[in-house]
Amino acid sequence: MTDVSRCGVVDLGSNSVRLVIFEGIGRNPVAIFNEKAVLRLGRGLQQTGKLNEEGVAQALMVMARYAAIARAMRADPFEVLATAAVRDAQNGPGFVATLQKTMPDTPIRVLSGEQEANFSAAGLMCGIPAAEGILADIGGGSLEVVHLRGGEVCAAQTLPLGVIRLSDRAAGDVVRARAIAEEAMESVPWLAEGAGRDLYLVGGAWRALARIHMEQTGYPLTIVHHYTVGKEEARDLAGVIGSASRRALERLPGVSRRRVDDMPFAAVVLRRLLRATGARRVVFSANGLREGWFMQHVPAAARAQDPVLAAARDLAVRYGRTPALPPALVAWTAPLFGEEGAEATRLREAACWMSDIGSQDHPEYRSEQTFFRVLRLPGIALDHHARAFLALTLAQRYEAEPDMAYLNAARMLLDMSTLRRAEILGTALRLAYTLSGGTVELLACTSLSREGSRLVLRLAEGRGVFAGESITRRLERLAQAMGVEGVTELE
Repeated sequence: MTDVSRCGVVDLGSNSVRLVIFEGIGRNPVAIFNEKAVLRLGRGLQQTGKLNEEGVAQALMVMARYAAIARAMRADPFEVLATAAVRDAQNGPGFVATLQKTMPDTPIRVLSGEQEANFSAAGLMCGIPAAEGILADIGGGSLEVVHLRGGEVCAAQTLPLGVIRLSDRAAGDVVRARAIAEEAMESVPWLAEGAGRDLYLVGGAWRALARIHMEQTGYPLTIVHHYTVGKEEARDLAGVIGSASRRALERLPGVSRRRVDDMPFAAVVLRRLLRATGARRVVFSANGLREGWFMQHVPAAARAQDPVLAAARDLAVRYGRTPALPPALVAWTAPLFGEEGAEATRLREAACWMSDIGSQDHPEYRSEQTFFRVLRLPGIALDHHARAFLALTLAQRYEAEPDMAYLNAARMLLDMSTLRRAEILGTALRLAYTLSGGTVELLACTSLSREGSRLVLRLAEGRGVFAGESITRRLERLAQAMGVEGVTELE
């Protein structure tokens, strides 16, 4: 594949059409343009067997615009992926032929249900490589379900349970929709393999439900990607939304008016999925078909990278002063934590790579800017716990005052032991930068070790590092966070 700086894809669905332009072909998709139009191509398909005529007319105009944007942004490759409505409609081939005339240089692929499911699975695993459980990607025309085990696709199937199609099949009756959804899921016996595992939800209708739950619970982070809800909470949410009147739904905070008609049917499908899978919790994903398409253009070596560490290294290159220092920091901080699990080590390594990304910010705002830059990073494989840990660690690396209100969003997501770990790591990184001036050469003249009830900082005499007031103060603060005595020794 040609190494290109940008690529683009149009997701032409039963409910909406969306253009996304990605920059680069690295491990984590970086969307630099994202535009959606609600066309409802699949409205009435169940009764007429054809695409909605009004939607078709709008689609031709919108797609001409998207092709022009892709050309102007020099996106190559650029491709259109059409899903359930186009593949199932009698006039789907004619629509594609007409569309191809308006954008003759753009490949248009009508995906099978299996292809759509595989793209969705690849998109999910872009952010959650070791996904384990059942993936459910809901659109306007279909529901793709995929059995995932250890990051591998075991089985996939498409069901006619998209929110528009289900509403049409049930003639707008939620009670009838429940029976239709239940019958369809009975044809997929392997859904029960999700028992005790995760149910991963992909699709705009699911994201709308997540936003409602966030508003209702006062959740401190308004990022749907990786938002996680226990099965009981998810079942209660689906029950409330599925039985609510349109007027009641319109009054709910966080509800998009364009989603009001769809939400009861999305809730019905969710409740039936929870029953069929026996999942222990629901994990929402913002990644899906489009990110799956992107990943097929990423070289195998890049796909094999850890997505969190790849993102951390990218940030170090973009914002840091030297990419040579983070590996030395990983080794320098290791003695502070003794035996740590693989995930804790991974996050510590990520924090070391990100530890200089505030270097270009105004000194008065470095801690706050770095905190929010990490907490709100788009499109990477960080769950909310990891986001909060890294953001709080790096805010303390830049000496954020403990009582700053902006830190509360992260603190609400972490337990006491993790908060303490963030304080220790952040304070240690601050000490390292004060000692070394951000250079590998000076950091190599120092070492930290925990010896019983003492934290020993060793300095190579005559090498440009010494225990001045700022060093002593930061060592004392680190020792206090660890509950030991700080000691400096010259070598």
